Amino acid sequence: MNILLLGSGGREHAMACNIAASSRCTRLFVAPGNAGTASMPKCRNINIQPTDFEAIHSFVVSEDVRMVVVGPEAPLVEGIADYFQSCSDLRQVMVIGPGREGARLEGSKDFAKDFMQRHGIPTAAHRTFTAQTLDEGCAFLATLKAPYVLKADGLAAGKGVLILDSLDEAQRELKEMLVGAKFGDASVKVVVEEYLSGVELSVFVLTDGRHYKLLPAAKDYKRIGEGDTGLNTGGMGSVSPVPFADKEFMHKVEERIVAPTVKGLHQDGIPYKGFIFVGLMAVGDARTGNLDPYVIEYNVRMGDPETESVFPRLKSDVVELFEHVWRGTLRQASVDVDPRAAACVMMVADGYPGHYAKGSVITGLDRVEGSAVFHAGTRLADNKQVLTNGGRVLCVTSLAESMPAALLKSYQEVEKIQWDGCYYRHDIGQDLLKLMI
Repeated sequence: MNILLLGSGGREHAMACNIAASSRCTRLFVAPGNAGTASMPKCRNINIQPTDFEAIHSFVVSEDVRMVVVGPEAPLVEGIADYFQSCSDLRQVMVIGPGREGARLEGSKDFAKDFMQRHGIPTAAHRTFTAQTLDEGCAFLATLKAPYVLKADGLAAGKGVLILDSLDEAQRELKEMLVGAKFGDASVKVVVEEYLSGVELSVFVLTDGRHYKLLPAAKDYKRIGEGDTGLNTGGMGSVSPVPFADKEFMHKVEERIVAPTVKGLHQDGIPYKGFIFVGLMAVGDARTGNLDPYVIEYNVRMGDPETESVFPRLKSDVVELFEHVWRGTLRQASVDVDPRAAACVMMVADGYPGHYAKGSVITGLDRVEGSAVFHAGTRLADNKQVLTNGGRVLCVTSLAESMPAALLKSYQEVEKIQWDGCYYRHDIGQDLLKLMI
């Protein structure tokens, strides 16, 4: 069948590699894609934005596309699955991603918190405030202990979460978000919650709305600087599996969080066919294994850069899995996972996540051996040179028998790639290695 994948980042390049490898995939189109997807066999980039539903409609019909896999969150929150169901000539196209109502798990933090509370899913204590209840919000902050967590209700390009050490600063920022529209419409409502101390990890679920399959867990690294310092980014690297997420811990995750989430969606009458990304905080002592999982947030798609560590470990035919998702028969499928560890190191442009230049020539890609290079912010020049075209530019993923070996291999290959002003963190995974000693 012909398949359309929406998105242009490293997540989409990693997904494209698995999709194109399926015997069920005849042609893979990526909209808009990047230099990595442009160079893949069976693959062609299409100059269409993921939220341009009318252009997607025309393309799907003209190219006889039978499956659409949605990478980023924006088209899901804007209702692409609902749009397909509203068009008589698109209803039989398999859309892998939830409808607008299910996408509210990511599109509205207030909705997600209410959902968790309603279905008994463990999360941090919280309250939601508007400009009209600003004084109540400031008073609620005063009842909490530092640090203070403020979350814009809507999508804010990954920048809508503030963690602040000072009560005065937290109260000022709450006013700036609600009254000053710091994050625009995304902060018309703000969720204030208690701070959870622990180790973060990402758990990925594929569901047909009734049944689910767990994919490998991963841990990503958001801060730009070594030792998790500096500004938040879209992600500077990831590893999978997560050493402390053993069978006992994952049983807790499945019993307390995953199963109630899928059951809750069904009970609430919310159809859901796609990924659920559960951002967790493991609270307790990771060294002793005495850990309890709490939900920090839901996302309604795969994470980035976690996908670049998770998908290389998937040995199952992902198109077959997606077909089961669409048909509601996921319980008949199995997920086969490579037991090896995966380590992904992200290479970014100088100045990211602030101002950065585009258009630098990337060299050394042909020297990489034994590792995957996933493109994120790249484009092909007319002379076929690969140029930088974003803040997060490339990531290198390696598989090895151990996490230290996978990390070593990725860093060896990263050193072969160059462009003016490239930067990467040198400490991805080091916090987890300390727990393994």
